[in-house]
Amino acid sequence: MYKRLLTTVVALTACLGVSMTPALAEKKDSFKIAWSIYAGWMPWGYLNDQGILKKWADKYNIKIELVQLNDYIEAINQYTAGKFDGCAMATMDTLTIPAAGGVDTTVLIMGDYSNGNDGMVLKKGKSIADVKGQKVHLVEFSVSHYLLARALSSAGLTERDVMTVNTSESDSVSAFTSSDEIQNIVSWNPMLSDIKKVPGATSVFDSSQIPGEIMDVMTVNTETLKDNPELGKALTGAWYEMLALMNSGTPEAEKAIASMAAASATDAEGFKAQLAMTYMFYTPADALKFQDSASLKKTMELVRSFSFDHGLLGQNAKSKDVVGIEFPDGSTIGDAKNVKFRFNTTFTALAAEGKL
Repeated sequence: MYKRLLTTVVALTACLGVSMTPALAEKKDSFKIAWSIYAGWMPWGYLNDQGILKKWADKYNIKIELVQLNDYIEAINQYTAGKFDGCAMATMDTLTIPAAGGVDTTVLIMGDYSNGNDGMVLKKGKSIADVKGQKVHLVEFSVSHYLLARALSSAGLTERDVMTVNTSESDSVSAFTSSDEIQNIVSWNPMLSDIKKVPGATSVFDSSQIPGEIMDVMTVNTETLKDNPELGKALTGAWYEMLALMNSGTPEAEKAIASMAAASATDAEGFKAQLAMTYMFYTPADALKFQDSASLKKTMELVRSFSFDHGLLGQNAKSKDVVGIEFPDGSTIGDAKNVKFRFNTTFTALAAEGKL
């Protein structure tokens, strides 16, 4: 199961402005959207396979090609380069890759947030404080790294109190479960569930303790959306029809769960376990409430501070204000003259009002 990774971001954001060109904004009737495997994004594959997306695209006389890419970062890179009109990604990656690279990007659909899917596990220690002076293995500059920073902060520690070791997710799991090479690890599901099974291991922190901070969304190029609102309507309509089906408790919902489970290389129970630790915004009203809350601004303040402190906003970034972030109420943080990241609830509001 692929996850939101930032392993190539530092080098990438430094060259985006030169090497990548955003999608040209214009009125058009054909679009390409990228997505990759993750529990919260599996509905995209199913709604595409079942013709739900085509139904909504036909309603607005457009064509939408939904493309699954196995490499998550490559999907974001291709979106940033203008090969796609939209892409499913985490909000931190939205900020540090396309937005930091100069591509004006809009969060069209707030899909979910991690609510336990990401966590920190110690083999011998029993609390976060026990990692002081020790090595912590993780995928550096990923949401796992962000989770570590938040975990340490909750215990009055900082990253200076530990030594982070960049480790691939597959290598770290095998080393943690079968040897003493790794004592402390931060990871995500489904690997996290295997890590927790190690005898004596203790989960000391997970994303349910920072609800709403690790967000997964569907983004689109801002200028493309401005010139083609039909794209926003079709994607939003298809998404909420699919989520209503998933949440219906019907045999059709069970069929959808089984299909999405198989597509993500697990079984129905395994997929349901992942969904249980993924807070899905099943209704547009729920998504609107979340995006209109003051907590969203606080979270993005944390995210941009972490990103700047770790050099993820580009080598030439002099402060965390380099990229402007706009919220649904029109307020901004960062450079108001360089807004490249936007939360737009216009289409979600139409879905809530039944006007799509």
